[in-house]
Amino acid sequence: MRSRTKIALGFTALMAGLGFAGTARAQGLPLLPEPTVAAMPLGEAKPIVAWVSFCRSYAEECAVDTSEPSRIALTPAVWSSIVAVNRKVNRSVEAMTDMDHLRVPDRWDLAEDGIGDCEDFQLLKRHLLARAGLPRRAMRMTVVIDEKGEGHAVLALLTDRGDLILDNKTSAILPWHQTGYTFIKRESQDAVAWVSLGGLTSPATTANR
Repeated sequence: MRSRTKIALGFTALMAGLGFAGTARAQGLPLLPEPTVAAMPLGEAKPIVAWVSFCRSYAEECAVDTSEPSRIALTPAVWSSIVAVNRKVNRSVEAMTDMDHLRVPDRWDLAEDGIGDCEDFQLLKRHLLARAGLPRRAMRMTVVIDEKGEGHAVLALLTDRGDLILDNKTSAILPWHQTGYTFIKRESQDAVAWVSLGGLTSPATTANR
């Protein structure tokens, strides 16, 4: 496990560089997203093996506090923070596969050394947004099939305007059904576990098949 002091220093520096609302305003803050439908879980699903290992090392990142809101109330200030964190992490972390980076097939962590693959981007975003006051329970790691037919991890923000997706492939924050992805499963909001999304598809995905 990497030094937690180094991790804390790295997070402090990243948080200091975000400039949340000011940064988003300077870049032209987009309007709050229009209300849309939510993706509904269909039952239990098998956890990702690398996620299980991650939770052993970072139990606080996987803990589910059912007293937290199950949905994020999107205000201009909250939206500004989300936009800023998403852009900053996407620009700051170097994308690299776990095999190239760590010589292992799959490992989940918080990109402490500034390098990571898809899930590491999203875990870091959630960590920073939770530190900024957003309920972790409403930010769920999610597994999808991407436009190449490959497995991919995104972060689903469950909000009062629907489910929005944070992705390292783009800094555009889209409603889940506009991503073109097929949604397989995500972390449960009620336990340290996963739930199935049943292969939900967006109109773009369906049209391309």
